[in-house]
Amino acid sequence: MTSEKFLGWRVVTGCFIVLTTSSGLGFYGLAVYLNALSNERGWDVSAISLATTWFFFVSGVVGVWAARLIARHDVRLIAATGGVIGGVALAALGQVTEQWQLFVVYGVFATGWALAGLVPMTTVVTRWFHARRSVALSIASTGLSAGGILITPAAKWLLDRQGLESGTPWLGLIYVLGIVPVVFGLITPDPGPTGWLPDGERINPAFTAPLPAGTLYRDAITSRFFIFVTIGYVLALGSQVGGIQQLVKLVEERTTADTAALATMVLAATSVIARLVGGRVVASMPMIPFTAALAAVQMVSLVSLGFAQTTPVIFGSIVLFGATVGNILMLQPLLIAERFGVRDYPKIYSRAQLFGLVGTAGGPMLLGWLHDASGGYETSYVVAGLCSFTGAVIILMAGSSTAPAHESAAAGT
Repeated sequence: MTSEKFLGWRVVTGCFIVLTTSSGLGFYGLAVYLNALSNERGWDVSAISLATTWFFFVSGVVGVWAARLIARHDVRLIAATGGVIGGVALAALGQVTEQWQLFVVYGVFATGWALAGLVPMTTVVTRWFHARRSVALSIASTGLSAGGILITPAAKWLLDRQGLESGTPWLGLIYVLGIVPVVFGLITPDPGPTGWLPDGERINPAFTAPLPAGTLYRDAITSRFFIFVTIGYVLALGSQVGGIQQLVKLVEERTTADTAALATMVLAATSVIARLVGGRVVASMPMIPFTAALAAVQMVSLVSLGFAQTTPVIFGSIVLFGATVGNILMLQPLLIAERFGVRDYPKIYSRAQLFGLVGTAGGPMLLGWLHDASGGYETSYVVAGLCSFTGAVIILMAGSSTAPAHESAAAGT
């Protein structure tokens, strides 16, 4: 069905809202649930962090499965299914009374989160935009941070006052409503059937639209670029997510519960601003050095957080951390799309995300264990900072993100 108006920016808006919901109640929300489970159930931080690790591991595996589904089915059905599954799991979280139950609920929640997360949403955006991809992805992925500003503090406020048992059903309902209607109301899977090419060019009926160009999946995942960027992201994202998931607990230990809620909001707000700026800056400079520099700055922010004791120093460190958080996560799909094209993007990115989520899953567990072992967060955040710096060095070794001229859509080599 053709459309008189280019729908690309409406699609970006839909992806933004979906990621706002899934991030606010998933990615950032996990830190709130960790704090609530620790306070209400009396469980060790390391035990809850292990469940968080399980969450990210399951989401990585399901992300690969989601990429295969996207190649065969309407992406809207996949994302909507994820919204329902995630909402049901989140509503059930308040009924958890044993630690083994938490692993079951987090496994189901991770499945829903992955089906309505970055793999399907970034796939849709890369289909609709080529030349303006960095800007479109920066806007859509800003939903990740917007969730931390708009939804996560409200979720913490609700759980602080109503507790897990009464509060989580409302959070589950918000999860469903923030994803399912939006997916069907705003997102169109591909520009072709609407009469448009990517970036808003009309399809000329006299010519056949070219097939999506890019490197074949099997060639991409064995390339030096993929291997080094992926290893670097294992370390950079592991330290980043570990730092985020422990942030509420760290700030609450050193200040107050209300200050801890504000900390998440400041982190996310800084991330929004930095991502919008970064989406424009990266269009005019090499992506690999930019990514590595951000991972190095992230090291500084994490080490600073580890030793920060006063509110001004804590928030100064959070602002610096937030400036790296938004851009590092946004740059991963950009690097994959820039280097390998659109042809096998869902499969390539989902595989990169799977490996990256090894670090993402390990970060919270490592920082939680170091917290319990050392009696504080100083050691945890120093180790996270060192991991981030190591990731920066490895990313620099990947080479250019620009695809070699000899690579063609047909050969994929």
